[in-house]
Amino acid sequence: MAGKRASRNPKSPRVFGHPSRRAKTPFRVGLYARVSTQDQQTIPLQTRAMREYAARRGWTITLQVREVGSGAVQRQSREKLLEAARRREIDGVLVWRLDRWGRSVTDLLATLQELEHLGVGFVSLTEALDLTTPAGRAMAGLLAVFAEFEREILRDRVRAGLAQARQNGQRLGRPLTAALHSDQVQKLYRAGISKAEIARRLNIARTSVRRILK
Repeated sequence: MAGKRASRNPKSPRVFGHPSRRAKTPFRVGLYARVSTQDQQTIPLQTRAMREYAARRGWTITLQVREVGSGAVQRQSREKLLEAARRREIDGVLVWRLDRWGRSVTDLLATLQELEHLGVGFVSLTEALDLTTPAGRAMAGLLAVFAEFEREILRDRVRAGLAQARQNGQRLGRPLTAALHSDQVQKLYRAGISKAEIARRLNIARTSVRRILK
């Protein structure tokens, strides 16, 4: 009796939650390194650590992005990496540390969710964050909680600031500059002055003049 046919090949291991490619097809990764203008000497450290990690995983480095500047500004070089992900030119993003990638918890979560939607993986070396693992997925869930926590803190600060301003007698909202000229607007209009001329004389917007005269 003929032997049983060989069983089907087991499922291939998964990389970043997506089926790994065959050995002949390299996994393409983009590296992202960022430093402040005062801390540029750590760029080689970040780059070396990421390149060594990619080599151990057998990945091909397709794109390497470096960014220098304050964390508060728009990260244009990071956007180039995201554009490459949207064009499906890379399969994964590798960073040295999470705070190198995200400007805030909310920003970090938004970009990770976009990468997940694109089917592009993400690894942060320092935090050992690999979103294919159960621990990595749990960490991503915690980030969502922290993002909402951050938004709530900001809302509380705004509310507290408004309450403090009211307590100090400060007027909130748009200034009432135009309303202070209401009598003059009415007087000039009754005198036959055009709305445009009234606005010019009193240095207020034409829309304010029209609103007063309604």
